[in-house]
This record gives sequence, C-alpha cells and structure tokens, in this order.
Amino acid sequence: MTAKILTEQSNPLSKNIDLMSGTEIASLINQEDFRVAEAVATQIKKIGKAIELIAQSFIQGGRLGYFGSGTSGRLGVLDASECPPTYGVSPLLVEAFISGGDKALRQAVENAEDSAELALQDLKLFNPDKTDIVVGISASGNALYTNTVLQEAQKLGVKTIAICTNPKAAFKAHADIFICPKVGPEVITGSSRLKSGTAQKMILNMLTTGAMIRIGKTYKNYMIDLQISNQKLYQRACQIVSEISGINLTEAVHYLEQSHHNVKIACLMAAKNIDYETAEQLLRQNHGILRRIL
Repeated sequence: MTAKILTEQSNPLSKNIDLMSGTEIASLINQEDFRVAEAVATQIKKIGKAIELIAQSFIQGGRLGYFGSGTSGRLGVLDASECPPTYGVSPLLVEAFISGGDKALRQAVENAEDSAELALQDLKLFNPDKTDIVVGISASGNALYTNTVLQEAQKLGVKTIAICTNPKAAFKAHADIFICPKVGPEVITGSSRLKSGTAQKMILNMLTTGAMIRIGKTYKNYMIDLQISNQKLYQRACQIVSEISGINLTEAVHYLEQSHHNVKIACLMAAKNIDYETAEQLLRQNHGILRRIL
C-alpha cells in the first residue's frame, strides 16, 4: 500500500480535538493557520514568476483560466468574479471553471473531480490559445479533472500553472510553474478546505492582484479602474480622486461627474486642468497607465 499523500495525513496536534472546548479548537486552528503564511512565503519567487507570466499574457491580449474541483474550484470562481468590479476588466479576462458546473458551487457533484470528460468540455469552453494561461488548482494535485486540463493545455502550447499543497502531485508533470506550499496535515484529516484552501486563496489573491498592478490597473496602491456600482464604491472613488489630485471632496465629486464616473480621467482632468477629451486621449496614448502621465 502506498504512503498517504500529505493532504491526507493525520495531524498529531489535533488527535484529541474532539475533547477540546470551542476556545481550544479555535486556538488550535489559528495556530495551524500561522503555518500557512510561512509555507506560502517559500513559494514567493514562483508566484512572482507566475505574476509576470500572467501580466505578459494580458498585455498580449491573452486571458487567464482557472480550473479546479470542490473547494479549489470555488476559490477560483471567487477570485475570477472579483476582478471585474475591482479592476474594471471584462469578465472574460479571468474565467473560472469548476468540475460539475455551477451546481458544484453550492453542493458536491459526484465523481466530478474524477472526470476527464468534464475537463475536456470545460477546456473547450475556455478555448485557449498560446497567448492564454491555464491554472490548475487542487489540494492533492492528483484529481483527474485538473490533470487532464493541464495536460491538454500543454498539448495546445498553452502555458500552465499548477497550485497545490502536495509536493508529489501528479499534475506537476504538466505545469510550467509549480506552486506548492507545504502547509502540512489538516486539523481535520483530509479537510483540505482548511489550510490548503487558505493557501490557495492567498496565492490566487497574489496572482490576479499582482498581474493587474503590472498592467497599470492601479496608481500607487489605489484601485483606479474600479467599477462604481454602489454608494460605497462611489464614495471610495471620490476619495481616490481627491487624494491623487490633491483636491477636496467637493471638487472630486465635480470631476467624477464630468468624467462620467471614470476615476482615471477624473484624476487627469483635476491634476492637469484639462477637459475630458484631452484626458481620454492622454490615457489612450499611454495604454491606460496613469503612472506614466502623473
């Protein structure tokens, strides 16, 4: 019998967790969560390389596709869905696929992670070419779904990134970049929604945030391409225009209205005392990167 993979091993620190109080359980989980950030830190160079790869893809007109099952798939969907409102990008720029489809977002779909057929269907839906990036997300890295996706993507000449917490993951063989923080056994044996899931969430945050920064979707640390879809975001946009342009909030509201709620253009109009058309032209000439102008 082969040895248990890391994500399925029992954690000796939690062997008596069923005898603990609520506070003791929370304390133990918290202690184990500290290990996650430390494990992810060991992968920073690989994550940085992945950020540059994704950013270059975006610059060339490419897209990012996440593929995963269960918790991993749900985390991919979460990360992808937050890119349009945060950075004002098309929903097609970062797409996420979970084995079993939308139903699997709320409930387990039997055998979905073991289906090569579903993998091929989802990869066909994404329809990647050589400018795109495919990311497989899996705790064990052994699920047939993610393995098939990465293998077939490589056959198409597509760059691939694999994210898991098992150093002996099968899909390592199909990854151009293999990101694997060793978070250790879970508090509840095999419950990879815990430390493994937290590690995956941290890494996905870095990948899309880093890539968006690299293509000019921020100015300093301001999200200047946010979509103003509610009152909170409107107030945030006013604050951003005020702070970047060095004007008061009343003036910021004026420029935001004049710019048709475009934060970048509002900043340019205020900072350079120019009209909408001139600001828009300046942005086009500088590929939408505000840092090149201000």
